Amino acid sequence: MTTNVTTKEGGPYDAVVLAGGGAARLGGADKPGVRVGGRALLDRVLAACSGAGTTVVVAAPRPTVRPVVWAREEPAGGGPLAALDAGLARTTAERVVVLSADLPFLGAQTVSRLLAALAGSGADGAVLTDPEGRDQPLVAAYRRAALLREIAALDGRGSDGGGGHDGRGSHGGGGLAGLPLRRLTGRLSLTRVADPLAAFDCDTWDDIASARARIREHGNVLDEWISAVKDELGIELDVDTGALLDLARDAAHGVARPAAPLTTFLVGYAAAQAAARGGAAGGAETVAGAVAEATRKAAALAARWADEDQQDAKPGTPAPGSAQSGSAMPGSAQSGSAKPGPPQPGPPQSGSPKPGTAPATPPVAG
Repeated sequence: MTTNVTTKEGGPYDAVVLAGGGAARLGGADKPGVRVGGRALLDRVLAACSGAGTTVVVAAPRPTVRPVVWAREEPAGGGPLAALDAGLARTTAERVVVLSADLPFLGAQTVSRLLAALAGSGADGAVLTDPEGRDQPLVAAYRRAALLREIAALDGRGSDGGGGHDGRGSHGGGGLAGLPLRRLTGRLSLTRVADPLAAFDCDTWDDIASARARIREHGNVLDEWISAVKDELGIELDVDTGALLDLARDAAHGVARPAAPLTTFLVGYAAAQAAARGGAAGGAETVAGAVAEATRKAAALAARWADEDQQDAKPGTPAPGSAQSGSAMPGSAQSGSAKPGPPQPGPPQSGSPKPGTAPATPPVAG
């Protein structure tokens, strides 16, 4: 079954994500749907391979934040090798990134490192290693032709260039069912890339708890939150978050605290309008430039606003038009003293002159 097909023209690689395991160590829970940092594990992995030309997920179809091609192994539940075979049948690129669906810390940078390592070597694949140095064959980039060749040999199929796949994208027999993935990787020449954090996978509920705790650490939470929001809103845009945070700070301190979120919202709205006027031809670069320009203008405004408050707060600084500024107010005395404030209400003192009259001259003693 194929739904939500997406293919990026000129994509440098395709991706196959295996998401159909039984999750026995999670008590049979729907592991790809378990949320870490507000996002399903599967969605986090799909974000990491968003640069793929075609992304194939081998599992029963489900809602995802990114459009994918769905495939199923034959027989269903036939294991990782059969699932990989089914996924490869939906790909066309010369390089294929193969991933499991339980990698909370995998990012696009690690995928790029795997592809670069593969391109820079004559190996059949580049695999990630865990902290103990063990190969992680489901966090790897492979040459598609090498995978098809060795899968065909394991399954007893001839190597016909198309891997022996039929038009439905799956092979005719079930000879791969139950075979471990190491039967395939043991036949391949591999180069290795170390990335202990990206290799962390969630096999148990303790692993899930550890992953959730890590993303809430002070040094990680902001980046995690921004990534989650962009995925939720379908935004593929890198902007200068430092500049936006500075703008929010300046608006909060120089204007009022509620001005911070409102100002950043207005910056986003203005950037969207500017990008729309510029047309779709510029793509993400046009939008990023519009965000930067709107941020610059709003930051300059916040600075001017704060400067006025600082000037008013300086002691001895005359207000424009005051008596000390060199121009007298109409009807005021140019004595150089500040204009007196309004009189305070209260009962007149005994013997005090009435308002508006000069005090009586005391009699001269004879």
